[in-house]
Amino acid sequence: MRRGGQGHRTYSVAVFVVLASLDNVAIGLVPPLYGKIGDALEVPESAIGLVTAVTFLVSAIAAVAWAYTGDRGNRKPLLMMGTLLWAAGTAGTALSNGYAAFFAAQVLAAIGLGAVASVGFSVVSDLISPRRRGLVMSLWGLSQGVGTLAGTLVGGVLGRGDWRLPFLTLTVVGLVATLAYLFTYDIRRGQSDTELKGVLASGGDYDYRISRSDVPTILRRRTNAWLVLQGVTAQVAFGSLVWLPVLFRERAEAQGYSEDTAIVVGSIFAILFQLGGALSIVGGLVGDRLQRRTPRGRAMVAAVGVLAALPFYFVLFFVPLRVDVPDGASAGAVIRAVLGSVVTEPTVGLSLLAAIVALAMTSANSPNWFALIADVNLPEHRGTVYSLGNLANGVGRAAGNGLVGVVFRALQGPFPPPLNYAVGLAAFQLFFVPTGIMYWLASRTSPRDIAEVHALLEARAERALHP
Repeated sequence: MRRGGQGHRTYSVAVFVVLASLDNVAIGLVPPLYGKIGDALEVPESAIGLVTAVTFLVSAIAAVAWAYTGDRGNRKPLLMMGTLLWAAGTAGTALSNGYAAFFAAQVLAAIGLGAVASVGFSVVSDLISPRRRGLVMSLWGLSQGVGTLAGTLVGGVLGRGDWRLPFLTLTVVGLVATLAYLFTYDIRRGQSDTELKGVLASGGDYDYRISRSDVPTILRRRTNAWLVLQGVTAQVAFGSLVWLPVLFRERAEAQGYSEDTAIVVGSIFAILFQLGGALSIVGGLVGDRLQRRTPRGRAMVAAVGVLAALPFYFVLFFVPLRVDVPDGASAGAVIRAVLGSVVTEPTVGLSLLAAIVALAMTSANSPNWFALIADVNLPEHRGTVYSLGNLANGVGRAAGNGLVGVVFRALQGPFPPPLNYAVGLAAFQLFFVPTGIMYWLASRTSPRDIAEVHALLEARAERALHP
């Protein structure tokens, strides 16, 4: 494989995409095991849910520092350091024997995960031409969704007998990913921007770096404000969805299944019902196509997607599910029975259809959000702006994940389980309404901001070529 050649670049992209998936595997491991971890550590299930909420927030705050450092210097060592940190935190989670140790290990992992998300975005955005940003960013976002699903599956299946086993397994995978980084291609900052191709092709370099004096300019850019703020409300809704395995587990237990079988049932249903996220590729393609017609395109696609998904979420939460699985059987037998119920049980099929449509529509948010951040910001600002958006996302997701448990308990009086979970989850999806409105506002400001970035890059390229 020639260094810097097409094969080397493809390998590098694959490593970054896989790592984006792995950090979401780490995030998805804990929710299916809330009950088992709580029992082992002798704390309530809600206390484990609180740890998840805190780690979302810690990861988002750490990402700002990681991203700012990455926008000022070499990004590759930061990605390796972040990967080692989350692998160490995951190992510590598996070895913890008390709640305090579990909490500390999860926080350490969250700090490392912040580097993977923010610095990784900066690197990947330098590989993608503006015409294809929606498509490639949909693959980047899809890898994260696949990671979340894999984490749910690994947590529910491997953790069925021993909750520590999934964390030990992921630790080994994280160490392998760190070794893979050693052989990745050093991607040049700004190499995807058409205005800079002449400079880079002539042997020049784009040597602009972020400084503290740039922060007010970043914050004054109106589209950035809407893209960051929408993350708070969107992630309140998305954060609540990590409780989907619990909703389906409760439904299985309400039908008389044992806890071990119910955990597997809940995990498999949660995975099936999130398959619509794979259609984020369609949202990215539509965003690319519409963006070529109007600079408002990406934001409009995201706005329509999140608003149109609401009715389908309500169907998903309230249509009753009836499953027939062998209680106490092996995980494989339970999985086969759950998959068979998609065909044999009409309500399961209807719920799956509603879930696929709902997730497909809301998943149009992700690739167009990624692409818009790259479109309206300079190369040396993109990682930092992404991290600010990720911080808003972390606040929203922590709020959604933390508050929903409180809401579930408050609803237990008028709505006995599992109905309290359905009502609570449905209420939290209403946060998509202000999200859609903010995307519509971003569609009005993005044309001017995109034009300003193009003009500045062209001026810088002209100065570099003709001092």
